[in-house]
Amino acid sequence: MTSSGISSAAVATFTARERQRFVAQNPKSAALAERARHSLFGGVPMHWMADWSTPSPLFVERAKGARFYDVDGHEYIDFCLGDTGSMFGHSPDPIAKAIAEQGNNGLTTMLPGEDAVVAGELLAARFGLPYWQVTATATDSNRYVLRWARGITERKVLLVFDGCYHGTVDDVMVRCHAGATQPRSGLIGQAYDLAQHSRSIPFNDVAALEAALAQGDVAALLCEPAMTNIGMVMPEPGFMQKCRELTKQYGSLLIIDETHTISTGMGGCTQLWNLEPDFFVVGKPIAGGVSCGIFGCSAAMAEAMQAARHRASAGNHGHGHSGMGTTLSANALAMHCMRANLEQVMTQAAYDHMLPLAKRLADGFRSLITKYDLQWSVTELGARSEFQFCPQPPKTGAQAEAAFHDELQMALHLYLINRGILITPFHNMTLCCPSTTAADVDQLIATLNQALEELLAIPGARQ
Repeated sequence: MTSSGISSAAVATFTARERQRFVAQNPKSAALAERARHSLFGGVPMHWMADWSTPSPLFVERAKGARFYDVDGHEYIDFCLGDTGSMFGHSPDPIAKAIAEQGNNGLTTMLPGEDAVVAGELLAARFGLPYWQVTATATDSNRYVLRWARGITERKVLLVFDGCYHGTVDDVMVRCHAGATQPRSGLIGQAYDLAQHSRSIPFNDVAALEAALAQGDVAALLCEPAMTNIGMVMPEPGFMQKCRELTKQYGSLLIIDETHTISTGMGGCTQLWNLEPDFFVVGKPIAGGVSCGIFGCSAAMAEAMQAARHRASAGNHGHGHSGMGTTLSANALAMHCMRANLEQVMTQAAYDHMLPLAKRLADGFRSLITKYDLQWSVTELGARSEFQFCPQPPKTGAQAEAAFHDELQMALHLYLINRGILITPFHNMTLCCPSTTAADVDQLIATLNQALEELLAIPGARQ
């Protein structure tokens, strides 16, 4: 019995038909995939780009707003939006203009400009933290904040939630199994025991949280305010407030990573729920799709950072290497685009458009679940929503993972792709942007309805 209630045999029959359809519809993508095999490892510029549901990679020609177009001339409604990198649509006009403006004025100099000052002021006003740093990605931001946290507290252990996602920081690549912290499966080239300085506990488990912090060795709790990568998992009422209360009580810092949860509104969950973190991280969408990450800190942390920097450089005449920063961090192009994004794209008007559409989409998912009497559920977070193969929304990462039916998920995704709709791979998450329309939402629901009708008509589909 699969968690979804739909037989794997029926899914296999359904998938085989859809794979044939994809191959027939996409000869140019197939030809590029074959050509790419000879120069790109796995036939793609980053290996996970081959992990979609399609028989071979789908090659994109261009993207704008809530649409992209493949090399075979097909148009797609995009509810993935670069897995949040294009949360406000592909190439918003102010970002396209900012790229053109900066393109002839220098891309990187290792020196700041006025854009950096304005962006810092805008970030402080929006997120409620006074001091900011700019990186190349959210992964970098998390990595650097972790260094600061360990330097400030002079503790080594990082606490994370089971099933968390914070980019590719080594320290977060752990899971919780039977109460013990273990490395995530599939890690390549891991040279040391991650459990030595990382601790993983279940989300929404206050007792486990306090037990982990009470050991007195935790530098920081790094968390999303709602989990978004193992399948969406919302915090129980008061849980995030407990995270703040208990980290303070046991001398640990609280780092809130809102790279995905910024979908909730202008100030993210941090402002919406008054989370008061010591450090705050955002990446992918902050510069309108141009690679950029940021982290902010409280005034108390800024003072503690200065002290930690002094301690680290003691005996070196005030010099030393912090282990933070890359040459392209805070480059001129990223700063100009981030300023434009904060001023003109990532606006209240944008959220006012996105949020009701996401609610319409979530309600549509629920209507299909009821129509077909499926034991599935829907989770919402701002402009983001997801249907999951479990009767009630999961409360932990382990529960969300237990609801996976990978073959069914990929079959439904492929069906949608074959009919011009893209949702986030690896789970069933969707995102609405300022260019998304009610008609786009209705088309996704209608197409998913058609998919379920055809799938459930296969003999033996229901278990």
